[in-house]
Amino acid sequence: MVRTGDGAIGRRVRRVEDPPLVTGQGRFVADIDFPDQLQMRVVRAAHAHGRLVGIDADRARSLAGVVAVWTADDIADIPPIDFRSDRRAEALTAYRQLALARGVVRYVGEPVAAVFAEDAYVAEDAAELVAVEIAPLPAISSTDRPPGSFAPGRSSEAAVLTHGYGDLAAAFAEAAHVVALDLRTGRHSGVPLETRGALGVYDAARDLLSLHGAAKIPHRNKETLLRMLGLGPDQLHLHECHVGGGFGIRGELYPEDVLVLVAARRLGRPVKWIEDRAEHLTAANQGREQHHRARMALDGEGRVLGIEDSFDHDQGGYIRTHGVNVPNRTMCMMTGLYRVPAYRARCRLRLTNKTPAATYRAPGRYESTFVRERLMDAAAARLGLDRIEIRRRNLIPASEMPYTVAFDEPGVPSLHLDSGDYALLLDKALAAVGWDALQADLARRRRGGACVGAGVALFLEESGRGPSDGVRIAVDEGGGVEIVTGGASLGQGFETVMAQLCAGGLGCDHDRIRVVHGQTDRIARGIGAHATRATVVTGNAVYKAARLLRDRVLSAAALLLQRPADALTVEGGRVAAPGGASVSLGEIAAHLRGTPTGLSVEAVFETGHTVFPYGVHIAVVGIDRATGAVAVERFLVAYDVGRAVNPATLEGQLVGGCAQGIGGALLEEFVYDDQGQPLAVTLADYLMPTLSEIPAIECLITEDAPSPHNPLGLKGGGEGGINGAGAAIAGAIDDAAGVPGAVTRLPVTPARMRDILDMAAR
Repeated sequence: MVRTGDGAIGRRVRRVEDPPLVTGQGRFVADIDFPDQLQMRVVRAAHAHGRLVGIDADRARSLAGVVAVWTADDIADIPPIDFRSDRRAEALTAYRQLALARGVVRYVGEPVAAVFAEDAYVAEDAAELVAVEIAPLPAISSTDRPPGSFAPGRSSEAAVLTHGYGDLAAAFAEAAHVVALDLRTGRHSGVPLETRGALGVYDAARDLLSLHGAAKIPHRNKETLLRMLGLGPDQLHLHECHVGGGFGIRGELYPEDVLVLVAARRLGRPVKWIEDRAEHLTAANQGREQHHRARMALDGEGRVLGIEDSFDHDQGGYIRTHGVNVPNRTMCMMTGLYRVPAYRARCRLRLTNKTPAATYRAPGRYESTFVRERLMDAAAARLGLDRIEIRRRNLIPASEMPYTVAFDEPGVPSLHLDSGDYALLLDKALAAVGWDALQADLARRRRGGACVGAGVALFLEESGRGPSDGVRIAVDEGGGVEIVTGGASLGQGFETVMAQLCAGGLGCDHDRIRVVHGQTDRIARGIGAHATRATVVTGNAVYKAARLLRDRVLSAAALLLQRPADALTVEGGRVAAPGGASVSLGEIAAHLRGTPTGLSVEAVFETGHTVFPYGVHIAVVGIDRATGAVAVERFLVAYDVGRAVNPATLEGQLVGGCAQGIGGALLEEFVYDDQGQPLAVTLADYLMPTLSEIPAIECLITEDAPSPHNPLGLKGGGEGGINGAGAAIAGAIDDAAGVPGAVTRLPVTPARMRDILDMAAR
């Protein structure tokens, strides 16, 4: 792992991307306008399932200021929105979504028509004049119901997926104890401050389309759009603006993204669409909703022999760009950081008449951690073991690293756990929270009548999967440094971290570095920022390029200063020789003017490995017996990231993720009635945590297990705050209520908490 000459790395420097945001100078897609621009408004289905009988848009078309109204017939040549990278989903192409519904609607909020008008007010008025006739069909509102028909010859059970290894039958035959649970995770999602938006522009002179408002993975989305629209690589560019939160859902391809591009080209004018909050709560991707029937086999000492899990994944109305990634991540990460000799998971991927589901921060891991840690708590109660002790007995020891979890299914990649000392992090977390003293204090409070408890959850994360990312770094004659990268910024501190990595590798001040990201016209390849890849993959590419640039700087400076390169030092943007002579980076750039590349380099970081950070969450809750309200009094996130580039930005990620995890554990849920009608379509019904519900999150960041798979030893930190939150809070509620296994469903709303308290009183 590289440590030499990288003093900027590991420091709590101030974020470089914040000044325009905190001074009101941010450039979100809603702030971008082009001359002669049209506004798009989407007409959406009001029925969860029905036959689309007809659409009468005559009144809308006759409204002054309306340029066009489209239905599916107007874009019949545009194929369904394609899967992005999950080749295992190719057999599911019949379940993809069209940009505008044709023949059938399958969820409330599905686009059925698009209005294009001179301004947003006219577009909205016209949309209300579009008459949509839908003949209702029976709606499937739960995976508990038998599968129905998605289309003629197509069941709404789109697939049955499996992951497993080992002799599970023997494990359960030999077991001294078996615990079984029926568990559910509720439907919720990221609700960013900024709703979605898209702005399509067509330059007829260059036959060039541009999409503004891209987020998370512009390059990969460009590749998908090129296939769908039949364009060449030089006919489409995506441009990332400032992004007011991503959390997985912002980087998908949606019908609206396709519509603004097609409309801009066909209508010959820029087309802009900005989502309102009601649309976001009915049409943006949702997630998490799974129903698990899991069991665990243990020997007499409490050591796990095997885990079996059968679960239903509620996919909603269509399979979108992420394919079957979420249920696959649920299955492959179920065993977590424990040694499990035999394992089998079976997922029934079922479509329902709800908003389509896809990734949301820690997709599949939040769900699987809840199941696994609930089983651990149940096993501890069954065997009469301490909750910490049973976990400690089953952890994969540091001495067995690297550790491989090899699945039997062809084409399912093994998990090669790169490094970790799980027991050490557990001990550090317990010490940080003062576990023994905490238990004594909770016991004292319970004797006084308080309903309080603590819970713990251990989890494994995955990050940095690659496969590659490229960067270009250039120094101008004023000494400024520009990084052009295929990464993306979602508010996570991307620019700051990349600037630090460049500064550490090159030897300059991080605040003199400008980071360009998310612009497909500036660099040909890019991994974006998804699945906690950016710091690991883009970061190592930046550091690699910075070191190459440093070598070039030293070679040029050696000629200018007449000193050997190995006698020179680079610091603060200057190259110094013994005795005091020095030259600036800008002067070196001027000296190299006219050479083929000037003072610039390009580099690519490629990896065939995933890296695995890990964490411990400890929650303390208090319950109001009268109302059933659960208050999180204390929450600790302990996380080993291998190496922290900027501990402050990492803590920000952990705290933000934890807030979302608390919301999913106690408040947030998209609820539907039996007819598939959404019941949480405003922020009065879809409850999100505020500062009143979030305690001061305690963060313990450790660097005990750097990854051997990249030069800097980095692992990702974007999802470590949310992964175990639901499981830890569930364990704390059990402890407070005095009912082991009481929590079987998230979120634990006050009504559900009252049911648990009533059960405890019986």
